[in-house]
Amino acid sequence: MTVELSRYTTLGTGGPAVRFAEPQTVEELGEELRRAADEGLPVAPVGLGSNLLVADEGFPGLAFKLAGDLAAAQAEDGRIVAGGGAALAVCLHRARAAGLGGLEFACAIPGTAGGGVWMNAGAYGSDIAAVLERALVVDAEGAQWRTPEALGLRYRRSALEPGQVVAQAVFRLEPRPVKEIKAAVAEMQARRKAAQPTNKRTFGSVFKNPEHELSAGRMLEACGLRGHAIGGACISPKHANFIENAGGARSADAIALIAEARRRALEQFGVRLEPEVQLLGPIAVPPFPGE
Repeated sequence: MTVELSRYTTLGTGGPAVRFAEPQTVEELGEELRRAADEGLPVAPVGLGSNLLVADEGFPGLAFKLAGDLAAAQAEDGRIVAGGGAALAVCLHRARAAGLGGLEFACAIPGTAGGGVWMNAGAYGSDIAAVLERALVVDAEGAQWRTPEALGLRYRRSALEPGQVVAQAVFRLEPRPVKEIKAAVAEMQARRKAAQPTNKRTFGSVFKNPEHELSAGRMLEACGLRGHAIGGACISPKHANFIENAGGARSADAIALIAEARRRALEQFGVRLEPEVQLLGPIAVPPFPGE
């Protein structure tokens, strides 16, 4: 089944996938991955479509969205057991209802449990590595539980490779009064709403924060890039580390903005900004001169 991936990305850009599937169990996921491997097709989960920039030409492989059991989450013995396709917001809701704290930072991450593990997503001083007990990784060869150490979790990345999919994640949390959890989440959400373009179509943060006194957003703001537009995409006037779909944007427009932002940051601050967004299909950020 061919599906336009723009329907599944938060930026609203991207062409079709050769095939699209919605596996609901570990067994179904394994079957899809084995079939794709037999056909020589690359594979990629789309999650909630955040942190993802799909080529305008599309993706020449199997794109899939985890569903059913693989998108469910529940509290069990001080843990949240979540399918890789479960929204982190749902995981947080289950944790709050069970009086379990530690996942409050997830209120600022519009992604899934599996995507969160893949990139060690984090916000407000915490990240997935701080609460993850183990994750079930599935590929064409089978399924295997891995610890955070085996996953190689570090700042906004893991050691997982294309073709490996996080089908389930187990988060170990701590008892905390529901009132305290709600207060912490409300404070984080207010900060996020005040600082980020939460009511616009974006794919989330564009760049990882560099080892510099300025964050990526502050650096790009200092470069005069707030509101800078190419085609139908623009760097957010509210937060310079976000790209908004201002109407009719293409992924190529976003790539052009990423390249210009990296050029200016290097020219003005000598910093080589590293993209946080994941690229899918025949799409790439132009290298720096000399690379």
